[in-house]
Amino acid sequence: MALSVFDLYSVGIGPSSSHTVGPMRAARRFARALEERGRLSDVTRVRAELFGSLGATGRGHGSDQAVVLGLEGEDPATVDTDRSGERVARVRREGAVLLAGKHRVPFDTDTDLLLHRRRSLPGHPNGMVFRAWAADGGELASRTSYSVGGGFVVDETATGSAAIVPDTTRLAFPFSSGAELLAHCAREGLRVSDVVLANELAWRTEAEVRTGLLDLWSVMRDCVDRGCRREGVLPGGLRVRRRAPALFAELSADRGPGDPLRVLEWVNLFALAVNEENASGGRIVTAPTNGAAGIVPAVLHYYTRFVPGADEDGVVRFLLTAAAIGMLFKRNASISGAEVGCQGEVGSACAMAAGALCEVLGGTPPQVENAAEVGIEHNLGLTCDPVGGLVQIPCIERNAVASVKAINAARLALVGDGVHKVSLDQAIKTMRDTGRDMKDKYKETARGGLAVNVIEC
Repeated sequence: MALSVFDLYSVGIGPSSSHTVGPMRAARRFARALEERGRLSDVTRVRAELFGSLGATGRGHGSDQAVVLGLEGEDPATVDTDRSGERVARVRREGAVLLAGKHRVPFDTDTDLLLHRRRSLPGHPNGMVFRAWAADGGELASRTSYSVGGGFVVDETATGSAAIVPDTTRLAFPFSSGAELLAHCAREGLRVSDVVLANELAWRTEAEVRTGLLDLWSVMRDCVDRGCRREGVLPGGLRVRRRAPALFAELSADRGPGDPLRVLEWVNLFALAVNEENASGGRIVTAPTNGAAGIVPAVLHYYTRFVPGADEDGVVRFLLTAAAIGMLFKRNASISGAEVGCQGEVGSACAMAAGALCEVLGGTPPQVENAAEVGIEHNLGLTCDPVGGLVQIPCIERNAVASVKAINAARLALVGDGVHKVSLDQAIKTMRDTGRDMKDKYKETARGGLAVNVIEC
């Protein structure tokens, strides 16, 4: 399976890549498929059903709203986040959805949009079924989809299993393990970012890769800027107050020598700003997921703001290296909290940021691999237990802590020679095995951990 950097990173909306971005994409694909088959005008009824983790925490993650917007033809990368709530309210008020943005169909959000809290589909914890009927009651279309993490959506195959359709693109340096990646680097004398860039040339020019990555960096910067300025309380009922604006004001006013570790407060700020924006349904970059979207931007902000000599070339190399590590998690384990717990989201992002920072600080490929291994090793077993099913507690702070952990992991690797006992491949396999052993109540269902031991108020 050939993965592009731009498969792993994508512009979307909060609060969840698997619960918001994925369902919106799935609903949009269903509506567009009806249009492409010339059956859109024949539809008199449409229904969407969400199962497993989507059914259990879909309300808190905005999955229901995402499905409505997707059915109306909206895309996570371009939807107007300031008006999305008004759009969904209009559908509920009028009892009709504008399918693919063109064909008005009756739609009752109570009966035509069902969230099954205790039922799951066989392919993945995040399952969806979409159906459309004609006036005579005959079924026009039916599609089963799975949101498998990071905004990736796959459809059920003819055999009834969910699988990503293989991309047979020939890459310059194909790799499916950390060992293979390191072998390419050693044989060709390349950095990790060089290997990934060479592979990206199978899809686009080097100039296009650079422009695309810098555009993603621009979205990350804008997200931090918005998060530092938007005050108030996050939606959802927990009444969680935004902390980034006050912290930004405090740090900006600090003129003295102060605490030598003050830089870590900035890292905390960058992560908090992104994840508070995510929690409010704002525009973010999945890296590799929404729930962990603050870690890569926070560490990249650390690099550009506090590392002497940081430049745009370093930003591009950082994102390429982080993507290489994210691809290994995507291929060999999971980046879905509903499948393996938060170790697959925050743990993966921490490893990505650690390895990327290590490279731009001058680390060798073995040191980069070591940094990534440290980043995930010390997140193994991390559960996904969002209070109230919202991507707020403990998710927002968890991103800040993991960002600092990623910086430390990179520095630990840089003082070594790259030789270490536990490989990244072994750590990823361990994460996958741990996720399989983890009880479902700790995997984004809001039925265990903090989700049941903290009283919602």
